[in-house]
Amino acid sequence: MEKPAPTTTPIHALLARRWSPRAVDPDRPVKPETLQVLLEASRWAPSCFNEQPWRYLVFDGRNASALEAARSCLVDGNAWAKKSPVLLLSVARESFTHNNKPNRHAQHDVGLASENLVLQATELGLMTHQMAGFDAARARELFNIPEGFTPMAMIVVGYPGKLEDLPEPLREREKAPRTRKPASEWAFAGKWDVAFMP
Repeated sequence: MEKPAPTTTPIHALLARRWSPRAVDPDRPVKPETLQVLLEASRWAPSCFNEQPWRYLVFDGRNASALEAARSCLVDGNAWAKKSPVLLLSVARESFTHNNKPNRHAQHDVGLASENLVLQATELGLMTHQMAGFDAARARELFNIPEGFTPMAMIVVGYPGKLEDLPEPLREREKAPRTRKPASEWAFAGKWDVAFMP
């Protein structure tokens, strides 16, 4: 299901096409080679000092117990995502490797890498959905994530599924128009709360 953004000014079509659907095809696997393309897109994201603080755990079903363990970390509100053939877990390294000082940009940089990943997925006809709704402490324990690394988001990756396979409340959310706050609420001209105007 395509749902392009109703932008107020033209933007690149790929950006307009990217959204976070929930209808995923549980029966269509994503090839490891395709996942490698997504990870390569992530690899080329910018980062502070070129630190590349992102890490991704890949649960693609080749290890069924690992995928089930990842699914077990999802909160009830994301139960729909348990049908996904692939889950990724993004993780941020919280200190710089060159001096071990805190990297306050690490989580920002992981977000950049994940946006590269989801845009590449959109280009390849895949759907993605990034979720904060997972048990990070459980994920840390299950997957041996060391201290100094913060689990950030669970990411569904798959091929688009059927809208009718979702529960009714989620179907309605899928069909709802996409909305965003106007730029005047968050883009300021030289001083806080002074709206930038073209």
